[in-house]
Amino acid sequence: MANTPQAKKRIRRNERRAEVNTARMSRIRTHLKKVESAVAEGDKQAATDALKAAQPELARGVSRGVLHKNTASRKMSRLSKRVAAL
Repeated sequence: MANTPQAKKRIRRNERRAEVNTARMSRIRTHLKKVESAVAEGDKQAATDALKAAQPELARGVSRGVLHKNTASRKMSRLSKRVAAL
């Protein structure tokens, strides 16, 4: 159990940050799923639009620190390749 004021504040702050980061990751995953479903349906136009919407979300995740730069890059590359293959 936290005894010092700093430790108590750190616990409160960590809970708030975890909540925000969970929401951010959920938003990113939703965008990625939209691209995946459009690719699965074979709808190139919808997949392209969804990919364009997902790119800034991934970049924002990197800048906010919820995703590693290489992870976002890898996801973007794989999705781009799948959309281009349609």
